[in-house]
Amino acid sequence: MSDTAAASYLTQEAYDRLHAELSRLKEQGRSEISKRIEAAREEGDLKENGGYHAAKEEQGKMEARIRQLEHLLQTAVVGSAPPDDGVVEPGMVVTVEMFGDEETFLLGSREIISEGSDLDVYSEQSPLGAALLGARTGDTVSYEAPNGKTVEVTIAKASPYQA
Repeated sequence: MSDTAAASYLTQEAYDRLHAELSRLKEQGRSEISKRIEAAREEGDLKENGGYHAAKEEQGKMEARIRQLEHLLQTAVVGSAPPDDGVVEPGMVVTVEMFGDEETFLLGSREIISEGSDLDVYSEQSPLGAALLGARTGDTVSYEAPNGKTVEVTIAKASPYQA
């Protein structure tokens, strides 16, 4: 892969789950939505056909998700969890001290998270995520928040995400 900055880390489990979702959307999803659009089209006047417009909107959302999954799967770095060495990198659950409070989140793609998890996710391309990359437990880093203020955070813990 030539552009690792745009790559997302995925576990093999997450990659397989997303690949199955993509296959399902491309095969069953497209077929089902096509049938719904055709059935709504047969009802007549398309201007005031709520079912037709709803199906077309759903089709647009589904096609956007297909494109998102295709891009993610094409650019993903798939592998085992990163090493448990305290160095912050994509796929790590990071606990930081910020403004006197502790905050714990996954650094990486939302797609890594198992369904039902309430763990927050920060992209490694976000200001905080970019500042944390490569830092170690105990390090203090700073980043510029969207409001323009400089924020300091101390890394309390960094460990590989376990699904």
